Amino acid sequence: MPVTGPALPGEYGNVRERPCTTGTAAGCRTRRDQEREKDTYGDGVKGERAVDAELEQLAAEQAALRRVATLVARGELPAAVFAAVAEETGRVLAADLVTLGRYDPDDTITIVATWSAAGDAIPVGLSAPVSRFEAGRLVRETSRPARIDHYQQAAITYRLGARTGVGAPITVDGRLWGFVAAGTRYEDRRLPPGTEDRLAAFTELAATAIANGQARQDLQKVADEQAALRRVATLVARGARPEKVFAAVNAEIGRVLSADFTSMSRYDAAGAVTVVGLWSRTGVAPTVTVGDRFTPSGRNLATLVFQTGRPARIDDYRDASGPTADAARSWGYRSSLGVPITVEGRLWGVASVAWAREAAVPPDTEARMAGFTELVATAIANAEAQAELTASRARIAATADETRRRIERDLHDGAQQRLVSLALHVRAAQAAVPPELGELAAELGRIARGLASTLDELREFARGVHPSGLAEAGLAPVLKTLAARSPVPVQLDVRITTRLPERTEVTAYYVISEALANAAKHAQASAVTVDVGVTDGVLSVSVRDNGSGGADLARGTGLVGLKDRVEAIGGKFVVDSRPGEGTGLIAELPAGPGT
Repeated sequence: MPVTGPALPGEYGNVRERPCTTGTAAGCRTRRDQEREKDTYGDGVKGERAVDAELEQLAAEQAALRRVATLVARGELPAAVFAAVAEETGRVLAADLVTLGRYDPDDTITIVATWSAAGDAIPVGLSAPVSRFEAGRLVRETSRPARIDHYQQAAITYRLGARTGVGAPITVDGRLWGFVAAGTRYEDRRLPPGTEDRLAAFTELAATAIANGQARQDLQKVADEQAALRRVATLVARGARPEKVFAAVNAEIGRVLSADFTSMSRYDAAGAVTVVGLWSRTGVAPTVTVGDRFTPSGRNLATLVFQTGRPARIDDYRDASGPTADAARSWGYRSSLGVPITVEGRLWGVASVAWAREAAVPPDTEARMAGFTELVATAIANAEAQAELTASRARIAATADETRRRIERDLHDGAQQRLVSLALHVRAAQAAVPPELGELAAELGRIARGLASTLDELREFARGVHPSGLAEAGLAPVLKTLAARSPVPVQLDVRITTRLPERTEVTAYYVISEALANAAKHAQASAVTVDVGVTDGVLSVSVRDNGSGGADLARGTGLVGLKDRVEAIGGKFVVDSRPGEGTGLIAELPAGPGT
């Protein structure tokens, strides 16, 4: 595996040496080294100067630890703490090179901090196989400190002149996270015994900084996730349409999980998978679009979730198959996760998240997605309940209209015709009465007039039951007749050029009829304006009077009935009636395509 990251500053042996005070190049030692050795080992007895040196060294070490601890306590970013640990370790141990490395999941080590007395340290960010870092390899194999008496030539630190060294593990929350390695450039000047223990104090501070940083990241992650859930929950609470919720959930999941792609699909009754939402980090549209359908087959997320009803993972798309896997490969998927969407106990669909980078799906991803899929399920259940309620109300309204239509037809063909026939017979009988029976003729006349009056009332009642003229003439002529019969003057403006769906025409008629009746009976109005027009497939109906106002949906059963009728066919109904400012009824009704 090649080395990645910034280039090394030198090649083999191309390093700067400390100036020598004595000895050959192979055994070069500084004057400080010689004095330290003389003080410590000169006569086999620790002299006063040696004790002073140890106390000075201990004080320097404690001061260095305090400086690093201060950074940790201030909550400095781990990178700043790592750099301080590397430098302070190098100075305290009189080392030539210090390296901090992190163990990565792909069997590599990434350098997170370095320090060099000569200024030629390994660049931060460099990543290479574990085998190229000898100290790091030994520490990972044993999880214990390691001492290297002779660095191998293949080791990266050897290229910088390191010949001996000591490594110590960095353990975070019981897990081996990385290592610290300190080395010298001369084989005859090894770090003294006890260096491993001295390194441990610095690795503990590094581990604390890492743990603190991870804790802050975890808190931020939770905060971001909760904020995303609140945004989606707000949409659901407002009754947003499912497709809007799908789009929001896809985007929020993608951002929260740092994913590259997200999608949402529905399992159809016929067994197919229909894409209902897509999102990508780059905003580039994938080869699959919303509305595309697939048949669950092969080894892919949609099929696995469909077959098991449980979350499914794919860590390598080379083994995946089926149309959705082919599409995923074309988008650049490397790993992905699918979580089922369950609505009221039944498997409704699947929410998927994918990454283009080679990395395992984080273990807590299923749990983090669960909150979003639950909100999606709630939105779907609400939409289905609303659709069922609307359909039920529409069926009730249609049944009521059909009943009114039948009553109107029965009245027209039955009772009205019989009354007309009776009136004719009475008039004929009246005409046949002899002159001497004047009282009888007058009585028959009164009966005939009563029958005519009853017939007029019955015709008026029949018109109120169902507007029979709608089926033949359409809405515009019927509204003209309705306005002409109104006891309150009506200014009518109707802009309709084609026939509308029957349920729309009937609903509009009843809205206007009820509004005119209310203006005449309750509002004490002297004028009414009626405006009717079609725009972009919507029939807009506006009726406004100049009466007393104060109409209230909560108190008026007639207005409530109109609202229910309008909403039953998918329309909107608004009442604007402030006291003393008249009353306005506004309805928006589906007019169908091409109107």
